[in-house]
Amino acid sequence: MASTEFEDIVETFDFLDEWEDRYRHVIELGKAMPPLDEALKVPATKVEGCASQVWLMPQIEGRGAGARFHFQGESDAMIVRGLIAVLHALYDGLSVVEVLEVDASAELARLGLDDHLSSQRSNGLRAMVARIRDLAAEAVA
Repeated sequence: MASTEFEDIVETFDFLDEWEDRYRHVIELGKAMPPLDEALKVPATKVEGCASQVWLMPQIEGRGAGARFHFQGESDAMIVRGLIAVLHALYDGLSVVEVLEVDASAELARLGLDDHLSSQRSNGLRAMVARIRDLAAEAVA
């Protein structure tokens, strides 16, 4: 179910032996993301449950189950911005129903993130996934 973009991240992680190199790669992914417009950094787009400032702005194309899910995101923390990029690779472009079918825990486990993120970062990652799923569920309804 994972996108080609996400599979590329998995392959890169498999190639990189050291977690520090993987960590740097996640940061680079975040740096490559376009910045979120300051006008979109509002309470309605802020993700609660993250130690850092995180904003996710959904962009739903179409209506109903076949609507396509896109989002932009940003954080004030470089590693979290990179985690947003990983989630973008995992979810962006899927139908809203497919977003709900993604087993994020299993997909992210392929990267070994749970073993190497602090508990605060792991909680924040789960909060971002929950927000994405909530946004997709709203679009389906």
